[in-house]
Amino acid sequence: MDKTLNGGHLANAIAVIALTVGQRHPVLVGEPLADASGFSHPGLIPTGIPMLCASQAGLVKIRREALDNGCDVVDFPIQGQQTKSYSEFIEMTEHIRPEDMKYTGIALIGQKKTIGRIVRNLELLR
Repeated sequence: MDKTLNGGHLANAIAVIALTVGQRHPVLVGEPLADASGFSHPGLIPTGIPMLCASQAGLVKIRREALDNGCDVVDFPIQGQQTKSYSEFIEMTEHIRPEDMKYTGIALIGQKKTIGRIVRNLELLR
Protein backbone atom coordinates (compact mmCIF):
# COMPACT_ATOMS: atom_id res chain seq x y z
CA MET A 1 0.00 0.00 0.00
CA ASP A 2 1.10 3.57 -0.58
CA LYS A 3 2.60 4.53 2.77
CA THR A 4 1.15 8.04 2.53
CA LEU A 5 -2.48 6.82 2.49
CA ASN A 6 -4.54 6.80 5.66
CA GLY A 7 -8.12 6.68 6.88
CA GLY A 8 -10.84 6.29 4.30
CA HIS A 9 -8.53 6.36 1.29
CA LEU A 10 -6.45 3.52 2.73
CA ALA A 11 -9.52 1.46 3.64
CA ASN A 12 -11.02 2.05 0.20
CA ALA A 13 -7.83 1.00 -1.61
CA ILE A 14 -7.54 -2.18 0.47
CA ALA A 15 -11.20 -3.07 -0.18
CA VAL A 16 -11.00 -2.47 -3.94
CA ILE A 17 -7.83 -4.53 -4.27
CA ALA A 18 -9.14 -7.34 -2.03
CA LEU A 19 -12.42 -7.64 -3.94
CA THR A 20 -10.54 -7.84 -7.23
CA VAL A 21 -8.13 -10.48 -5.90
CA GLY A 22 -11.08 -12.56 -4.68
CA GLN A 23 -12.78 -12.31 -8.06
CA ARG A 24 -9.61 -13.22 -9.99
CA HIS A 25 -8.57 -16.01 -7.62
CA PRO A 26 -11.71 -17.61 -6.12
CA VAL A 27 -9.63 -20.62 -5.06
CA LEU A 28 -8.17 -18.40 -2.32
CA VAL A 29 -11.52 -18.28 -0.52
CA GLY A 30 -11.92 -21.00 2.12
CA GLU A 31 -14.88 -23.23 2.86
CA PRO A 32 -17.97 -21.69 4.47
CA LEU A 33 -17.99 -21.55 8.26
CA ALA A 34 -20.85 -22.83 10.41
CA ASP A 35 -21.70 -21.63 13.90
CA ALA A 36 -23.16 -23.79 16.70
CA SER A 37 -26.70 -23.28 15.38
CA GLY A 38 -25.68 -24.51 11.95
CA PHE A 39 -25.95 -21.05 10.39
CA SER A 40 -23.54 -20.81 7.47
CA HIS A 41 -21.12 -17.89 7.21
CA PRO A 42 -19.19 -17.11 4.02
CA GLY A 43 -15.76 -18.66 3.61
CA LEU A 44 -12.80 -16.39 4.25
CA ILE A 45 -9.26 -16.45 2.99
CA PRO A 46 -7.47 -19.07 5.16
CA THR A 47 -3.95 -17.75 4.58
CA GLY A 48 -2.23 -14.75 6.11
CA ILE A 49 -2.33 -11.50 4.19
CA PRO A 50 0.57 -9.29 5.23
CA MET A 51 -0.26 -5.62 4.76
CA LEU A 52 2.95 -3.88 3.77
CA CYS A 53 3.68 -0.33 2.69
CA ALA A 54 6.07 1.34 0.28
CA SER A 55 6.72 4.65 -1.43
CA GLN A 56 5.26 5.33 -4.88
CA ALA A 57 8.61 4.50 -6.46
CA GLY A 58 8.73 1.32 -4.38
CA LEU A 59 5.25 0.24 -5.52
CA VAL A 60 6.21 0.73 -9.17
CA LYS A 61 9.43 -1.27 -8.71
CA ILE A 62 7.71 -4.08 -6.79
CA ARG A 63 4.93 -4.29 -9.38
CA ARG A 64 7.43 -4.59 -12.23
CA GLU A 65 9.54 -7.19 -10.40
CA ALA A 66 6.46 -9.25 -9.53
CA LEU A 67 5.24 -9.23 -13.14
CA ASP A 68 8.73 -10.14 -14.36
CA ASN A 69 8.69 -13.12 -11.96
CA GLY A 70 5.34 -14.50 -13.12
CA CYS A 71 3.14 -13.17 -10.32
CA ASP A 72 -0.37 -11.92 -10.91
CA VAL A 73 -0.57 -8.30 -9.83
CA VAL A 74 -3.73 -6.43 -8.92
CA ASP A 75 -2.98 -2.72 -8.93
CA PHE A 76 -5.21 0.23 -8.09
CA PRO A 77 -4.18 3.43 -9.89
CA ILE A 78 -4.57 6.62 -7.87
CA GLN A 79 -7.11 7.95 -10.38
CA GLY A 80 -9.62 5.52 -8.91
CA GLN A 81 -9.88 7.77 -5.87
CA GLN A 82 -10.19 10.96 -7.91
CA THR A 83 -13.64 10.21 -9.34
CA LYS A 84 -16.83 8.34 -8.42
CA SER A 85 -17.46 7.36 -12.04
CA TYR A 86 -15.87 4.16 -13.33
CA SER A 87 -16.15 5.37 -16.93
CA GLU A 88 -14.23 8.54 -15.95
CA PHE A 89 -11.66 6.35 -14.19
CA ILE A 90 -11.19 4.30 -17.37
CA GLU A 91 -10.86 7.46 -19.45
CA MET A 92 -8.34 8.99 -17.04
CA THR A 93 -6.07 5.94 -17.05
CA GLU A 94 -6.16 5.62 -20.86
CA HIS A 95 -4.07 8.80 -21.08
CA ILE A 96 -1.34 7.78 -18.62
CA ARG A 97 1.83 6.17 -19.92
CA PRO A 98 2.74 2.99 -18.01
CA GLU A 99 5.94 4.55 -16.66
CA ASP A 100 3.92 7.47 -15.25
CA MET A 101 1.24 5.36 -13.53
CA LYS A 102 1.00 5.76 -9.74
CA TYR A 103 -0.81 3.38 -7.42
CA THR A 104 -2.74 3.49 -4.15
CA GLY A 105 -1.64 -0.08 -3.66
CA ILE A 106 -0.93 -3.43 -5.28
CA ALA A 107 -1.53 -7.06 -4.41
CA LEU A 108 0.82 -9.85 -5.46
CA ILE A 109 -0.43 -13.38 -6.06
CA GLY A 110 2.11 -16.09 -6.73
CA GLN A 111 4.67 -18.38 -5.19
CA LYS A 112 5.29 -17.55 -1.54
CA LYS A 113 9.07 -17.73 -1.91
CA THR A 114 9.07 -15.40 -4.93
CA ILE A 115 6.81 -12.84 -3.28
CA GLY A 116 8.80 -13.05 -0.04
CA ARG A 117 11.98 -12.20 -1.92
CA ILE A 118 10.32 -9.24 -3.66
CA VAL A 119 8.83 -7.69 -0.50
CA ARG A 120 11.46 -8.71 2.06
CA ASN A 121 12.51 -5.14 2.88
CA LEU A 122 9.05 -3.59 3.25
CA GLU A 123 7.53 -2.35 6.51
CA LEU A 124 4.24 -3.54 7.95
CA LEU A 125 1.37 -1.11 7.45
CA ARG A 126 0.55 0.70 10.70
